[in-house]
Amino acid sequence: AATKLASAEKLMYFCTDQLGLEQDFEQKQMPDGKLLVDGFLLCIDVSRGMNRNFDDQLKFVSNLYNQLAKTKKPIVVVLTKCDEGVERYIRDAHTFALSKKNLQVVETSARSNVNIDLAFSTLVQLIDKSRGKTKIIPYFEALKQQSQQIAAAKDKYEWLVSRIVKNHNETWSNVSRKMQSSPEYQDYVYLEGTQKAKKLFLQHVHRLKQEHIERRRKMYLTMLPQAFEALIPDLDEIDHLSCVKVEKLLETKPDFLKWFIVLEETPWDATSHIDNMENERIPFDLMETQPAEQLYEAHLEKLRNERKRAEMRRAFKENLETSPFITPGKPWEEARSFIMNEDFYMWLEESIYMDIYSKHQKQIIEKAKEEFQELLLEYSELFYELELDAKPSKEKMGVIQDVLGEEQRFKALQKLQAERDALILKHIHFVYHPTKETCPSCPVCVDSKIEHLISSRFIRPSERNQKNLLSDPNIDRINLVILGKDGLARELANEIRALCTNDDKYVIEGKMYELSLRPIEGNVRLPVNSFQTPTFQPHGCLCLYNSKESLSYVVESIEKSRESTIGRRDNHLAHLPLTLILVNKRGDTSGETLHSLIQQGQQIASKLQCVFLDPASAGIGYGRNINEKQISQVLKGLLDSKRNLNLVSSTSSIKDLVDVDLRIVMCLMCGDPFNVDDILLPILQSQTYRPSQCGSSSSI
Repeated sequence: AATKLASAEKLMYFCTDQLGLEQDFEQKQMPDGKLLVDGFLLCIDVSRGMNRNFDDQLKFVSNLYNQLAKTKKPIVVVLTKCDEGVERYIRDAHTFALSKKNLQVVETSARSNVNIDLAFSTLVQLIDKSRGKTKIIPYFEALKQQSQQIAAAKDKYEWLVSRIVKNHNETWSNVSRKMQSSPEYQDYVYLEGTQKAKKLFLQHVHRLKQEHIERRRKMYLTMLPQAFEALIPDLDEIDHLSCVKVEKLLETKPDFLKWFIVLEETPWDATSHIDNMENERIPFDLMETQPAEQLYEAHLEKLRNERKRAEMRRAFKENLETSPFITPGKPWEEARSFIMNEDFYMWLEESIYMDIYSKHQKQIIEKAKEEFQELLLEYSELFYELELDAKPSKEKMGVIQDVLGEEQRFKALQKLQAERDALILKHIHFVYHPTKETCPSCPVCVDSKIEHLISSRFIRPSERNQKNLLSDPNIDRINLVILGKDGLARELANEIRALCTNDDKYVIEGKMYELSLRPIEGNVRLPVNSFQTPTFQPHGCLCLYNSKESLSYVVESIEKSRESTIGRRDNHLAHLPLTLILVNKRGDTSGETLHSLIQQGQQIASKLQCVFLDPASAGIGYGRNINEKQISQVLKGLLDSKRNLNLVSSTSSIKDLVDVDLRIVMCLMCGDPFNVDDILLPILQSQTYRPSQCGSSSSI
């Protein structure tokens, strides 16, 4: 039978998204006339409504039930708004249902979407008895289950959004199309609706944007101290300025725009500047934020601390210079208690004071040695009666020390007795063998300074090419590569250094040459074992071997080195002078092994087109295998090669000039503070002076 329903101008809603948004959807009204009705949902509002009496509502529902019961159709009582339900109302509603033939009751909440489907499915089961009986779940239990279901769906949906959306500039319309077919999106929209899905998307995008802004902010704040260091490094300029005045000062700096950018719109994190990845300059309005002000205060404090530390350094140095307890050679452990106070420890680490003390000790020791040298010159008569070998006996050394012992300059080196005795012996050696090399003032000996001054001035401007040669900084320098395996190169390098002076100079035919050694024992293709470096241009290579393996290493290394220069303009290594030397194993001075190694070495020397030197006689020189004569022979050969390559100037190429017209004898003291130029300049400025024929480097 049909039942007529009167619902004038009522809308028929079929989607939860329409609730509250009716104007956005097509409005469908319920049709007039008779409808076929199979069952009824009898709804009771159990919330506390304003100006509404629940008992009156229950009477109305009771009358309505009486009318519906006449239709003989199934009825399900639906309690609505249970999310705001009043416990008494819910209890009374259940009592009403029990009194009416035990009607089934479903507790629902449309706003929370709890048990809505259950209400309809319960009615359908009553209409169609063939369907299984539906289990009615109380509201709070259903709410709990739904909350868990929504939470799980929400987690999956958020995972989907985080996987798809990586950029904070993404739009909902674009992303929602991408997610349309994803079950995670469909399930969440079914449970919570599109608006909540969009809200979660917007929250994710907002989070991405904030993270992006925070990364940019951290980058700017990291750069800000560097900008302060570059633009305002002077404490006096900013010590008493406020932050506002510092900002104005920054804008006046020439490099201001190198570090900062002034935006038309502020704040920077609310503008499109956050997406300008190519411009890494600091937005100037960032200076108005608290973190930037804190960084400025930290910069100011750093400058103040640096000034204070510098003052502590100066005070400590002054303390060292004025303290009577600081004498040459006194260890730091003994001096510390006399010169340190609490202020010093507060501002600097002890290691810094130790470094300052070490430098101060070096200065006062050098000064004490110079004064002691003056003392020895003043007492020159003490050294006149020595033997020809200039080696004083213990008795003579005792007499010298007794005579000098009362002098303060002698006592100043009390803690450096070994060095003081060495200075005495060196002075004695100078007295009996006075040369530029033994001069106590070497390398600023007056003879050396005069020779250098004359040699640098007698070349005429017209002889430009030759002048360029003489001004070559490598003119008196020999760069030697020592190639050998298993320690051979290092051992020979140490022995050669032992034959040099304290400043690494070597005497060849009466002339001093600066000798630079580069021992190589590994793979020459590695930069650390390269023949040449930006600061080392080899003039020759000394190749050592004492076995077949070490000889093979030499050959392979030379070939690798030459291969590395093929095709280069600076093909210098391809023509590098080589010398091959057999180093005897100690105790093995004869036999077939030695003879075989010599033959192999001669063959390799012929192949490499280099000089081969026989092993040295036993009992002489380096390791009792290579003697000083062989070393000098190698170095002389390198000098000849340099001359052939125009790397060393030769005085023989200068045209012979006339004999000396005037002889001037000058007596100058080595170590005097005035410049030799002041004395020689009037002579050297003359246009008629020429180098002397006598060959002396001090004659013109």
